[in-house]
Amino acid sequence: MTEMQTVAGRKRLSLRELSPWSIGAVLICVIVLAPIIAVFWMALNPTENIWGHLISTTLPRYLRNTLILMASVGVLTASMGTGAAWLVSRYAFPGVRWLQWALLLPLAIPAYVGAYALVDFLEYAGPVQTGLRALFGWQTARDYWFPEIRSMGAAVIVLSAALYPYVYILARAAFREQSGAGEEVARSLGAGAFARFCRVGLPLARPAIAAGTAIVMMETVNDFGTVDYFAVQTLTTGIFSVWLESNNAGGAAQIACVVLMLVILLVTLEKSSRRKLQFFSLTTRHRPPGQTALTHGWGWAATIACLIPFLAGFVLPVSVILSHALGSSDRWSDPELLRALVNTVAVGGTAAVLTVLAGVFLVYGVRLSGRTLPKLLLPLTTIGYAAPGAVLAVGILIPLAFLDNRLADFLETLGFDVGLMMTGSAFALVLSYCVRFFAIAQGAADGAMGRVSPSLPMAARSLGRTKGQTLREVYFPLIRASVGSALLLVFVDCVKELPATMLLRPFNFDTLATRVHDQASLENLGDASPGAILIVAVGMIAVGLLARANR
Repeated sequence: MTEMQTVAGRKRLSLRELSPWSIGAVLICVIVLAPIIAVFWMALNPTENIWGHLISTTLPRYLRNTLILMASVGVLTASMGTGAAWLVSRYAFPGVRWLQWALLLPLAIPAYVGAYALVDFLEYAGPVQTGLRALFGWQTARDYWFPEIRSMGAAVIVLSAALYPYVYILARAAFREQSGAGEEVARSLGAGAFARFCRVGLPLARPAIAAGTAIVMMETVNDFGTVDYFAVQTLTTGIFSVWLESNNAGGAAQIACVVLMLVILLVTLEKSSRRKLQFFSLTTRHRPPGQTALTHGWGWAATIACLIPFLAGFVLPVSVILSHALGSSDRWSDPELLRALVNTVAVGGTAAVLTVLAGVFLVYGVRLSGRTLPKLLLPLTTIGYAAPGAVLAVGILIPLAFLDNRLADFLETLGFDVGLMMTGSAFALVLSYCVRFFAIAQGAADGAMGRVSPSLPMAARSLGRTKGQTLREVYFPLIRASVGSALLLVFVDCVKELPATMLLRPFNFDTLATRVHDQASLENLGDASPGAILIVAVGMIAVGLLARANR
């Protein structure tokens, strides 16, 4: 073969590599990253620059409250999740078999639902204060002291009770994967139970605990319903205030950039800590640690310690919401509730299907391409999950509204009056869900495809199968379970998402999350409760799937 033929063959190979799969993979990356880029562009080029005004007035308060909330929730969830994980993985005590799964159930409860339930339970007319007045003969609120319910402290408790399972599930997995030999050596050297936890168990599980705590802190930044209900002004509420009340998208984008910088700093610190803390097993004979039976009062103390987060994060909100939901059957036949349910299933289901398909397409396209650019863009597509919904809404709605108006004007010149097709429909909402939860689908597809032996698709290609046929006939049957799990998890997250939904929903378009928030904000928990129960029911399905996958 001559040198000219070799060069020509290389050119043909390069052209073949520019297949629809690789082009589509890069296009998906661009779509996912576009809202983040748009936020920074709008912040640097605002129509009305109020950055100086923000710094001198509200921004310090927003930032201070956000940092206090993140730190408080992070410390509390790390303590609750790690402590509960250590107890159920190392000790046998009454109820441990069902408690280890029950501790996952608060994942099904959106934090804002827990906030509504706590206020209803502890407010002046609630059962706690009513019972205290009846017990001690008090007549009015001036006769006794009761802590302020709508406060920073209450927000910390509610968010911690709803989010600690993120730490618990990762810490429990880390504790279960540790070798029993280390425990036995520490015990033989005279280390007590607390010393073994501090010197052996905790250091080995620290990367997993740090990862779970980082997720919790990012979810805390994203929260709007809880902090808004408790009147705690954070960066997320600041985005809503500046955008909707002051009508300044540039200022909202500038606050959104502060949120993004916080999130990026948090992710960087978490990944840096995991790089510095790596532990390896030096033996191929792994023997998991056994469970020590706790006797007498210690066993019941462990049971109570694990019951507290379960009761606070699941039993209390479900009991309060369910009592209201069952109070009147007429609320379940409300046509507005049915319309919100249909809207939720429609947009959440559409977004879940599109997100998972795009995730599979992207991962498969990057694997086929082998080029540097798609490989570099692949991990960047996960940043949407770290970005709060309010931030993504800023990055999606403003550029999309600009394009939508230009497209409507162009079509009008051709004689077609179609109105605003993207921002006037649920398109922007579906797009925000896809970007926000793309990391779940991408991660599931990447992990599942990584477990498929390369010889299988190579054999299929050698037998004449196309790339699409190989994906359908070889990969899909092997990754079906992971893709199905991702589909359900993305759908559940779409159902619970509140900030992006509130900012991007079309006029007179309610989902279950927005209906629950609107009714609860009007102190009408009775009408909000059926929608909240439906959200919890959907979340329960995901938690059941998660528990089954982690057996």
